[in-house]
Order: sequence, then C-alpha cells, then structure tokens
Amino acid sequence: MSMTPTTPPPIRSIDHVHIFVTDRAAAESWYQRVLGFTRIKKLEVWATDDGPLTLQDQGDTVRIALFQEPKESCRSTIALGTKAHEFIAWRDHLAQALRETPKIMDHDLSYSLYFRDPDGNPFEITTHEYEAAKAQLATHTHPAKPTT
Repeated sequence: MSMTPTTPPPIRSIDHVHIFVTDRAAAESWYQRVLGFTRIKKLEVWATDDGPLTLQDQGDTVRIALFQEPKESCRSTIALGTKAHEFIAWRDHLAQALRETPKIMDHDLSYSLYFRDPDGNPFEITTHEYEAAKAQLATHTHPAKPTT
C-alpha cells in the first residue's frame, strides 16, 4: 500500500538548544554574566545529574538547556517548538517521512519527539502545552509503520 506524503505541520519557534558543558555551575554563571540568561524556575526540577538546567534570556525568547557531560565533540540538539494540537500531527508526519515513529518523551512539564537527520544530527520537536498534549496522546493511537 502506498502512502500519500504529508505536509509538515507548522513550527512555531526554536524552543531551545542543548549545550553540553563540563561544569554546569560555571556555565550557568558564564551565561548569566555574559548573555544575561537566568534559570527558568519551573523547569529547575529537571536539573538532575543527567537532566538539563534550562536558562532563558531576559525577553523569554531564547532558551538554552545545559547538560553536564564529559567533554567531547559537538552534538547540539535543535529543539523546535509547536502547539499541543500540532504535536500529534508532527508525530504522524515524522513516522511517515522517517519510516519509523520518533521517540516520544514525557518530561512531566512538556512532551518531546526526538529524531536525527541523515548525518546523525539530533532534533527535537517539543510542546509545553503539557496537559493538552497528554490528552491528545491518550486518544490518538500511533500511526501504522509506513510501507516501502
């Protein structure tokens, strides 16, 4: 059975960029001093050993997520923002376009889809409309695997 290609749903913004640092406390201080970034209080619960410390600029238009990891080559993740009602459409579109369902993560405050480009560069599509996305995920089944 042949599937008709879908049109990608809208992307509303770049939600945040993952930045891998060797000393998260020092990095937080640097980003605050140099760029004016401050912690997002409601997301501090994520700042565990392996979770991000999320900072934002003064205008709340740019977010960065600091992950403490051993130093290695760059592997920044581009995170694109979307609305809850578009999140399911993105899951379905990516499942068809990539020929596999992207990884879905429930972050307790947001939902994200994770996938990579052909060169292995990581991408994320995220919604912070958590309750609406949770309700939609509960009522929308995963798409069937595309046929080749």
